[in-house]
Amino acid sequence: MTGPRRRAYPTTEELRIWRDFIETAQALRAELTARLQRDSSLSSGDYSVLLALSEADGSRLRPSVLAQALDWERSRLSHQLGRMERRGLVRREECATDSRGAEVVLTDEGAQAFRAAALPHLRAIRELFLDPLTEEQIAAVGDAAAALRVRTESQRGR
Repeated sequence: MTGPRRRAYPTTEELRIWRDFIETAQALRAELTARLQRDSSLSSGDYSVLLALSEADGSRLRPSVLAQALDWERSRLSHQLGRMERRGLVRREECATDSRGAEVVLTDEGAQAFRAAALPHLRAIRELFLDPLTEEQIAAVGDAAAALRVRTESQRGR
């Protein structure tokens, strides 16, 4: 459902809100990334992969499924997995159900690194994103994010 008909171009006030949104999101992401790296020596890419694998059945996923879950290009994922394999966080194994394919598997070391990173990362999210907002503002941000996600996913044909 769309709202009332709007002007073709954003107003000055709408552009100010847009810039505030973009600049704030970038600043939040940069600070969360810096804290994650400082507190755990994990990059945001490492954390994203480890999170997806930790939530997967058997802590393993086909690379194509993992790339789709992260919304990454396969080449980006391949480079990321190579770096993580060298550090012992993940390994690639032959797929048990399809000998032509492989699966990315969370190692014990990767699971331990993820667990060690999770609490400080969640505290940073609380401090930087949730604490400055009221419950009503958090709900409004959630509603806005959901509306934007529906639009962007429909534009990409998902």
